[in-house]
Amino acid sequence: MVEGGEVERNLLRAERMIELAAMKGADLVLLPECLDTGWTHPSCKTAAQPIPGKTSNRLAEGARKWGVYVVAGITERDGEKIFNSGVLISPNGETLLKHRKINELDIAQHLYSTGDSLAVANTPIGTIGINICADNLPGSLPLGHALARMGAQIILSPCAWAVPVGYNHIEQPYADEWIPSYTTLANLYRISMVGVSNVGVISEGPWSGWKCIGCSLAVNAEGKVAYVASYGESAEECKVIDLQLEPRFFTGTALVEEICRRGYCE
Repeated sequence: MVEGGEVERNLLRAERMIELAAMKGADLVLLPECLDTGWTHPSCKTAAQPIPGKTSNRLAEGARKWGVYVVAGITERDGEKIFNSGVLISPNGETLLKHRKINELDIAQHLYSTGDSLAVANTPIGTIGINICADNLPGSLPLGHALARMGAQIILSPCAWAVPVGYNHIEQPYADEWIPSYTTLANLYRISMVGVSNVGVISEGPWSGWKCIGCSLAVNAEGKVAYVASYGESAEECKVIDLQLEPRFFTGTALVEEICRRGYCE
């Protein structure tokens, strides 16, 4: 759960989730988008910290204490600008990668500046790429294509998936919003895709009253849905998923030729 503006309580929950996941045998822990202040909560104007800084240092200490990689979405201050950012932290507490969300919704652009770069990190457990939530919408899939062509074996996405009051999950299962994008990239590049959302009611901002509903999603390198988490504003959970990362044998034009060989060229 993420509570808008309650940075200390949110960080304590994040630390507990790191501990719980590590005790369940996880090598890497993926946490939600803007887990410190809550997505679009106005408190980010004063609470956002540099990276590295006070907030990311708390997460780094958790990674170091429990010997796991941590990917987390937090708000970042850089001078006068605030970014909706994601970080990859190593088991020794080092920040290996930072991503600033690029495809921010128009309703949030009064708070968050637009990111302008993509990168991957080579680690002993595989090559990791990060993007954030709407960076994986169908219209922004070129961002995922770029990460895959940089060599990512897995793309990890902190999210804040929210629905309005009255949303009917039975008639319109929420995961169906994201499965097409995730499976498209997985099938094309033989990569794994994971998005993790928070839960809880959005208390302030343009979507005040909407509910973040979890429904976190994992798709394996075969393009198959490996896990869909529970749905609901109180459906907090910690789940460990075993994803086998496939080696990358092709880059550049050879990768394009391999994609075409498997029948995915137009």
